[in-house]
Amino acid sequence: MAHCVTLVQLSISCDHLIDKDIGSKSDPLCVLLQDVGGGSWAELGRTERVRNCSSPEFSKTLQLEYRFETVQKLRFGIYDIDNKTPELRDDDFLGGAECSLGQIVSSQVLTLPLMLKPGKPAGRGTITVSAQELKDNRVVTMEVEARNLDKKDFLGKSDPFLEFFRQGDGKWHLVYRSEVIKNNLNPTWKRFSVPVQHFCGGNPSTPIQVQCSDYDSDGSHDLIGTFHTSLAQLQAVPAEFECIHPEKQQKKKSYKNSGTIRVKICRVETEYSFLDYVMGGCQINFTVGVDFTGSNGDPSSPDSLHYLSPTGVNEYLMALWSVGSVVQDYDSDKLFPAFGFGAQVPPDWQVSHEFALNFNPSNPYCAGIQGIVDAYRQALPQVRLYGPTNFAPIINHVARFAAQAAHQGTASYFMLLLLTDGAVTDVEATREAVVRASNLPMSVIIVGVGGADFEAMEQLDADGGPLHTRSGQAAARDIVQFVPYRRFQNAPREALAQTVLAEVPTQLVSYFRAQGWAPLKPLPPSAKDPAQA
Repeated sequence: MAHCVTLVQLSISCDHLIDKDIGSKSDPLCVLLQDVGGGSWAELGRTERVRNCSSPEFSKTLQLEYRFETVQKLRFGIYDIDNKTPELRDDDFLGGAECSLGQIVSSQVLTLPLMLKPGKPAGRGTITVSAQELKDNRVVTMEVEARNLDKKDFLGKSDPFLEFFRQGDGKWHLVYRSEVIKNNLNPTWKRFSVPVQHFCGGNPSTPIQVQCSDYDSDGSHDLIGTFHTSLAQLQAVPAEFECIHPEKQQKKKSYKNSGTIRVKICRVETEYSFLDYVMGGCQINFTVGVDFTGSNGDPSSPDSLHYLSPTGVNEYLMALWSVGSVVQDYDSDKLFPAFGFGAQVPPDWQVSHEFALNFNPSNPYCAGIQGIVDAYRQALPQVRLYGPTNFAPIINHVARFAAQAAHQGTASYFMLLLLTDGAVTDVEATREAVVRASNLPMSVIIVGVGGADFEAMEQLDADGGPLHTRSGQAAARDIVQFVPYRRFQNAPREALAQTVLAEVPTQLVSYFRAQGWAPLKPLPPSAKDPAQA
């Protein structure tokens, strides 16, 4: 049977949102979730936060696969973000809307009233979602700077940011918004990439409007100047444009410009997909780490998270099967290193934070997911559950052979699955390990087993912004995904895997793209572990 699967991009805007902040407007963000069955919803992505704005137009688009033969129920949630935590429970909910992806695709532009809950309107506010099929796999990458911008602030220089708009259907559509650079009349903005289809509809001659504005915290941004161009003109680097303020130009005969915008880099590149890399020979190396700390409880007690039911399963094994059964298809030899941490191990009963589940440190590989399950069941009665819960040693272990693969230039990507019952103890060491690993071909998936407080795990997930070490070093990319198992306990078995693995393809592509590595090139055989190299 033929299946219709295509990638679509959603653009989102809102009108007349409720103002939850005293003395100012809300700072809205939109989160997109998809129904995965059993009453569970998986987060697919978030837009950026727009400060002090009751009618935001989000520049960050959200992408997902459209399947004609499936009803894909979507939920959009609008939140007023007033803190830096990625968790949304401590933010004000401004309203939400539910629909199917099919409704959006068939309407092309769908506007819905915001609801606080089914049957209860938010009082005011609407959300508008438009869909665009992504057929073009090219992206435009740009780096832009400005010189001699007008000073707009009374007590300081301007705080400039850029907005790019594409002309279409008689309107200007926002396609990119830069970061704000504080107190600077000669800024250089961060390099950015936008799909060519989103940027100009795939046509290099499509009119593009660029606005440079001075950011104000109350949302009343002041226009510094604007100019019109096209992708074709932008590609003639170095391209320089005069930033013109229309009112000043009309009032002053001596007016020249409000500064100049210079395009340093503008190149169109092919953006390879996850499938391109996998079909090009990229191997995904899967490693498992299991929490054997004392907080799990005595394995012989039915109250323990490690207690094996009469059918021989527990939450740890259910989570392992759910994730592992998907990942194992991308590893050719199906040999997976498996480790435990936080237990006293024989023969000297010292606490270990990275012991091989098969007690063979020189060859910790298990044959398939069933091999990991067998090793776990055999190890459980042979160790003493202890503590603390340290993640850094096992993250660093996997990072060592990820670093070796990167050094050798092999097409290998490493995925570490950590199954744990509680908050991490070595928080700072784990942050350091994750930030270092963010520069390597590696992802970390954490599944929280049991009902403990997992707030520290949410912070590692860093959905609200880059993870930072205590010294201020930022992660190169987000490589951690955390999900509490019990949120999916009554959902279909595949729901957990869909959620925890959702970000891995993007993380893999972002790494190889940052390295400038294209798929389908001759690659030397990869080493599984530096100990064997």
